[in-house]
Amino acid sequence: VSSGNCRPLQGHQGQVVIRLPAQVHLTGVTVQHIYKEVSPSGTVISAPRDVAVLVSVCWALLGVDADREEETLLGTFMYNVAKEAIQTFPLKNAPLPRAFSRIKLLVKSNWGNPAYTCIYRVQVHGKMANQKASTETRG
Repeated sequence: VSSGNCRPLQGHQGQVVIRLPAQVHLTGVTVQHIYKEVSPSGTVISAPRDVAVLVSVCWALLGVDADREEETLLGTFMYNVAKEAIQTFPLKNAPLPRAFSRIKLLVKSNWGNPAYTCIYRVQVHGKMANQKASTETRG
């Protein structure tokens, strides 16, 4: 992960839908941002702060996005810029009985940058459907 090599979201809020390479019984999410020491501005105010993770049963059943689909909240967390750059957050009721191939990362706020929020790396953790051994999937 290098400074500036991120997925920028316009404003202090935004969302990213991540398509996974397989159906996964989700257990957690890891978010990574840069350290302020390597930031050209010396700050990390573009880092996400309050984040929610959601899935849609419509995505699981049809594999497509649909208007007015009902989303399920799997968890909320705060990415803390005072801690390590890589932070892992468990999802509630994990592993879920249903496998999903997409998740939505909803950034509700960042650490003070009104112009944009940077998503550097997101890793999705879980057990791939139809496999007995625990595996990790990165999306």
